[in-house]
Amino acid sequence: MAEDASRNAFLDIQSRMIEVTGKLKQVQIQTRNKESEKKRAYLTLEELRPLPEDTNTYKSVGRTFVLDPKSVLIEEQEKKLKDSETALASLQSSKEYLEKQIKEVESNMRELLQQDPGLAQQIMSMSV
Repeated sequence: MAEDASRNAFLDIQSRMIEVTGKLKQVQIQTRNKESEKKRAYLTLEELRPLPEDTNTYKSVGRTFVLDPKSVLIEEQEKKLKDSETALASLQSSKEYLEKQIKEVESNMRELLQQDPGLAQQIMSMSV
């Protein structure tokens, strides 16, 4: 009876670990994407700023290019840059929260295995 309770607790902790780890990986992927978007916006701004105001500038819309004033393109890139920075800050706080959750789940796992050494032996025999 106690073995079943320990096994169920282990399975719950294991599923929680898998869930939190998956969420952390998603946050890391989103962070990389936002960093790439931020870098692209920054580099585009660096190329646009030195151009004269009367320069024809185009932006890509699907498969076509649309003529837009330089000021409009600069505003769009600045907005992308700010949005990316805001999203990165939010993702960083999510990452920190998920890392704390992983540490908590790991400590719960250690505690469970210390309370029931027989469970640790069962787990080791299953993985072999």
